[in-house]
Amino acid sequence: MGAVGSPTFRAPPPASLINYLSAMRTLFLCALTLLAACRGVAQDANTQAHLDSLVDSLIPDVERATGLNFRERPRPALRTKEEVRTFLLAKLSEEFPPERIRGVSEAYRLLGMIPDSLDLQALLLDLYSEQVAGFYDPDSSALFAVEGADPAQLRLVVAHELVHALQDQYLPLDSLLKQRTNGDRASASQAVLEGHATIASLKVLVPDGGMIDQPDFWQNFRVQIRESQATMAVFQRAPLVLREGLIFPYLYGADFMRWWAAAHPGEPLPLAADLPQSTEQILHPERYNAGDMPIELVFADSATTPLHEDTLGEMELHILGSNLRGGEVITSLAAGWGGDRYRVYDSPEGTALVWWTVWDSETSARRFRINVGNRLVAQGRPGYRVNADSSQVEGRPANRVVIAPTGWAGWDAVPGVGIRP
Repeated sequence: MGAVGSPTFRAPPPASLINYLSAMRTLFLCALTLLAACRGVAQDANTQAHLDSLVDSLIPDVERATGLNFRERPRPALRTKEEVRTFLLAKLSEEFPPERIRGVSEAYRLLGMIPDSLDLQALLLDLYSEQVAGFYDPDSSALFAVEGADPAQLRLVVAHELVHALQDQYLPLDSLLKQRTNGDRASASQAVLEGHATIASLKVLVPDGGMIDQPDFWQNFRVQIRESQATMAVFQRAPLVLREGLIFPYLYGADFMRWWAAAHPGEPLPLAADLPQSTEQILHPERYNAGDMPIELVFADSATTPLHEDTLGEMELHILGSNLRGGEVITSLAAGWGGDRYRVYDSPEGTALVWWTVWDSETSARRFRINVGNRLVAQGRPGYRVNADSSQVEGRPANRVVIAPTGWAGWDAVPGVGIRP
């Protein structure tokens, strides 16, 4: 799989655009600005000996910050930017072959979340080049740092990545982040891992450890991150779904893990069986606490092979809603999302999207039809029909959105869904 817990990059699960990237360079620089002081570090950060020494000095602090002990020491390695970029691009090609990139691109293009002219793969490569600084790779249990990093930034990078190395000794990171059929669940797992690492690495580096427990700290932290993003040229020209996806696992994940620490004292990290199953549970921990599990939808037809299939989840619903109405992404109120599933089909006339959603109540379903379904219909698409219909799935309130070429053969028998037992 790809790099995990990268301070500036994640080779994500192929399920969702939210998982495409991790912009921890932004977070690190914001943290440096906000904290204004870190422990002293050696100035010559460009040697393997310094990296080894740094790892050894930080391991006890990371253990104290997380409440977990290393079962074995991670293997640190120093690499040039070119070597790291080559490695990450190889991982990208492995995880995202052309047909997968195309399937994801078509889904978000049809929903209007990325422009038709966007070359998604090229943009991802540009983002990698802009942001890469280091990462932890579960495949090799190695922690890579990039030569030439600022010493203070390197300390932040290594502290954060050491937390991921520690997580890898307690959770099955490879399987958690390699979920290929449910991007929403993968996003939830990623948020726990990045939120946990964000909090722990800040505890390691902040002289006054109690400061980060204060609400004002996190409010200022959010502001600093948003403001610093304006300085990143490639990031600024990325679509909203990518920009919000970059910060989701860190900010919202940190919020969830702060809630977890208060609600589950003595449990440093959720075990694999206890991990949140949806971004709804990350955004609204009360839904996690209530056992509100996502409903898994399964397409009924098996005769036609789709180009791509996945789940959006509540976070991307909020992003889509913001795209359609304009304005900022609002996540404070639960959408009443129960579950969703979409497929992208190839056809001679063009790609087609079939997207089903189920809801906690008819009120939530109606709100979706008004705020999302009707706006998708009004937005239209040349040469396409766009339908947004109310429905039911095994007695539950549901909506079906179809965006397909006018001459698409599938209009005569649009695929339905059922609920996985």
